Amino acid sequence: MSDMFNWFLEPFSFDFMQQALVIALLVSISAGALSCLLVLKGWSLMGDAVSHAVLPGIVIAYLLNIPMIIGAFVSGMLCALSTGYLTDNTRLKEDTVMGVVFSGLFALGIALFTKIHTDLHLDHVLFGDVLGVSWSDIIFTACLTGPAFIIVILKRRDLMLFAFDPQHARVVGLNTGLLHYGLLSILSLIIVASIDAVGIILVIAVLIAPGAISFQLCKRFEHMLWWSIAICIVACVSGITLSYHLDSAPAPTIVVILSLIFILSFLFAPEKGLLGQRQARTKAQLDTHLTDSSH
Repeated sequence: MSDMFNWFLEPFSFDFMQQALVIALLVSISAGALSCLLVLKGWSLMGDAVSHAVLPGIVIAYLLNIPMIIGAFVSGMLCALSTGYLTDNTRLKEDTVMGVVFSGLFALGIALFTKIHTDLHLDHVLFGDVLGVSWSDIIFTACLTGPAFIIVILKRRDLMLFAFDPQHARVVGLNTGLLHYGLLSILSLIIVASIDAVGIILVIAVLIAPGAISFQLCKRFEHMLWWSIAICIVACVSGITLSYHLDSAPAPTIVVILSLIFILSFLFAPEKGLLGQRQARTKAQLDTHLTDSSH
């Protein structure tokens, strides 16, 4: 037991591993809370679109010598607003518009990045550099993810109703426009905060997988929300620890663990899992057969 305890604690004897764990937890907890709403709202592709679309904003912010958060946030919101406008004013479906908008913005970002000389590393932007963060980066991330997490928790009932039934939310007096753009703003903030930890490519897994897993496990939104956060914490801690012992990159390791948990939930979730549903059907057929036989 002591050997296993030492195996777990060994990575966190180093300052850079402690910093990696803290920033990954900050991102994971806030992303886990938002993940449930994205899954219920059907905004998984929206998260993917916004995460890719922040790249040109980062490059332009660097060229203008302004904070990257401003460029990334503006670029992400531009993607979301453009998608909404084109969906409302064309006959194209939303997923088609998202694909065109985010791929175009992402390609623009790559093109700009290759044409300028910068201290930024494209790999760090795309896949994160969690082992290279400083305490100032952690404070910056906390300033973004903290308010986003608090808003999601405090307004979770309104956001849940908006995600399930926007028309009913409007009837009961909720400002659906404010909820819509507020949710987009929170999504953009968390994506911007995630750049150092997991990068703009892998953040989509952290935003979607926890909600998809907890959806398999829970019936009520309240339970789903806290399960999603707990799953993120487990994946984060285990991913950081395993990455040290396996000499692998932390962010992809966290995403791989989330993917494995999703596969397990897909197969073994008590009622919604594949095997659980199969057992329920078998039991129902057996009960029907026994009832028919008794008659």
